[in-house]
Amino acid sequence: MIYIDPPYNTGNDYIYDDDFAEDTKEFLRRSNQKDEAGNRLMANTESNGRFHSDWLSMMYPRLKLSRNLLRDDGVIFISIDDGEVHNLRKACDEVFGESNFIANIVWQKKYSPQNDAKYFSDSHEHILLYAKNKLSYAVGLLPRTEEANARYKNLDNDPRGPWKSSDLTRQEYRPNDDYEIVNPANGRIFRPPKGTSWGRPKANVEQMIKDNRIWFGPNGDSVPSIKRFLSEVKQGITPQTIWMRSEVGDTQEGKKLVKDIFKNATIFETPKPPRLIERQLLTAKFGDDDIVLDFFAGSSTTAHAVMQLNAKDNGKRKFIMIQLPEHCDENSEAFKAGYKTIADIGKERIRRAGRKIKEENSLITKDLDIGFRVFKVDTSNMKDVYYIPDKLDQGNLDLFKEHIKPDRRPEDLLYQVFLDWGIDLSLPIEKGTIDGKTVFIVDTDAMIACFDKGITEEFVKKLAGYKPLRAVFRDDAFESDSVKINVEQIFKLLTPSTELKSI
Repeated sequence: MIYIDPPYNTGNDYIYDDDFAEDTKEFLRRSNQKDEAGNRLMANTESNGRFHSDWLSMMYPRLKLSRNLLRDDGVIFISIDDGEVHNLRKACDEVFGESNFIANIVWQKKYSPQNDAKYFSDSHEHILLYAKNKLSYAVGLLPRTEEANARYKNLDNDPRGPWKSSDLTRQEYRPNDDYEIVNPANGRIFRPPKGTSWGRPKANVEQMIKDNRIWFGPNGDSVPSIKRFLSEVKQGITPQTIWMRSEVGDTQEGKKLVKDIFKNATIFETPKPPRLIERQLLTAKFGDDDIVLDFFAGSSTTAHAVMQLNAKDNGKRKFIMIQLPEHCDENSEAFKAGYKTIADIGKERIRRAGRKIKEENSLITKDLDIGFRVFKVDTSNMKDVYYIPDKLDQGNLDLFKEHIKPDRRPEDLLYQVFLDWGIDLSLPIEKGTIDGKTVFIVDTDAMIACFDKGITEEFVKKLAGYKPLRAVFRDDAFESDSVKINVEQIFKLLTPSTELKSI
């Protein structure tokens, strides 16, 4: 599942300003909105030109990538306001296909009206839901509530358990379904009210009476109705397209929750409530070990919601949060509290929320995994080569004696191998020492790695004894050329299924 709460189009500049082919100044001049001297020629420029197109140009490639990242039965939820919902819907129709539209969910984000609103007080937002492949998607049912189950009683001690009555009449007249129903207990005859008819054919109703599925009231003189048993209804509630604040929270709840986590400091202005994301996880039919991606992470409400839901049902769901290091305003409480970027806020929120969830659910969250790893986009670990072969000479060969950049740690090389091999970045890693060399053991036997120099045959034999699926070394780490040649033979002899790699 993917959930995004992108920056809404308020007409401001975007931190996510991609490289458009034509800058705004040039466009305004070419479209006769400004003259050569930069003077405005048209009023209300926000409703002209690139006001919507800049925002859509930022969103479109991210939507395309989202579709590629989703599994075939995956879905994407996108929060948006009235300002761009119509444009976003068209963009999503193009990227995901109009046939893969699932719902436009209306979320009640506020309860109290804003009396300073110019026209109407805005109390809702939209959440667009699209599937990658609608035919592969099955909607997740919401848990049945005690309130919903309380409507079922067992007034006649039926052995099939609690039931509730449902109307048997149809609000239109059909001659074939206008017939008498007789209560076999007292002979009382019933006809449908004028202008209506019974909702089932006569033969079906007679069979239901024999099966004690028609209820005539406690005294046997009430209009017949159908008994619907709790044991036979779906063990869940079909989600609706209106999500009330009482069910999923509102903006005030989201803000208060973050404020509590950060010791009464207003660190983030517009966080979504975790209950809203929890509802999405449930309706997405999100598996216990599936992944949710949020590439406009903000304060990382999505991560908070995943940990919270895992605590409730002992799930193993994972999250990936992506956030640009957007700088906090120097006058903001966040900056004064020591958070320089939005990404810093998100990381600290995950730490604090995880600890809080474990503390509040200590009896049931003993094994709850609240750990996470932080990665930043960087350049290659390998030195950049600027010379073509013809330009190399004896004088500059020493520049390439070390092929790995000097500021890179063994962990940097380890995660490069994770990416090269497509290994799950969340696998457990044990860091240890063998013969004085640092060794990384990934998920018991998924991989073993050592990036220290001076690798000997005896050391390689000890690593092979772990029988890992993969083993990796630095290309220049071996004690001699003969050791490097023999490594492959040692692994073939001791653990032939191990895949070797040198970087």
